[in-house]
Amino acid sequence: MSEQSEFDLEQIDRLLTTTKQVRKRLDLDRPVPRELLLECIDIAQHAPMGGNLERNRWLIIDDPDLKATIGDYYARVGGPYLEANDTDGIDDGQRRVIDSARFLVDHIGEVPAMVLAMRLDRLAPDAANFDVAGYHGSVAPGVWSFQLAARARGLGSAWTTFTLVHEREVAELLGIPDTVTQVALLPVGFYRGTSFTPAARRPAREITYVNRWKQTV
Repeated sequence: MSEQSEFDLEQIDRLLTTTKQVRKRLDLDRPVPRELLLECIDIAQHAPMGGNLERNRWLIIDDPDLKATIGDYYARVGGPYLEANDTDGIDDGQRRVIDSARFLVDHIGEVPAMVLAMRLDRLAPDAANFDVAGYHGSVAPGVWSFQLAARARGLGSAWTTFTLVHEREVAELLGIPDTVTQVALLPVGFYRGTSFTPAARRPAREITYVNRWKQTV
């Protein structure tokens, strides 16, 4: 533990570097208690949000028929999207990601639970980047906090957006008002195995500049 921190940095860093998009390793057979999901949402609601306004909303979906229907909408977009990707010349790591994504396309309707992250109100179609960044910047930290809290409790999740192509249909299915924006759909389940390791990433010194573009550290 650092002398300047009240936290166990080794454990915190391990959580941050090994929380991944979990797809193939989701346990499709083990139910996830709603109370456990609510616990993660409680944590997520402490993430930073614009103006400290609690405009984010969450929807837990564990009804089999609803999950199957949402899974069909997901596959309608995800299937063609993955088929259109050229896999020639990609490395093994990228190939594993695509294989994992295909698995989720085929099985997302079978996951124990889905958690839909939403925000009240909608952006104007011609919203400036300033407005878009601020709007989603109030939701994204909460979604990531949910994923971290889930990982710490033995749950895996994946940030997905394919269903946003069918946002209106999903809204009608779930009774969501048209004034609410869907931001991310998280398939959630207990994960199988414990061998999560940090992904290979370029070091900070290779991707960080100081004061000017391309001026290295």
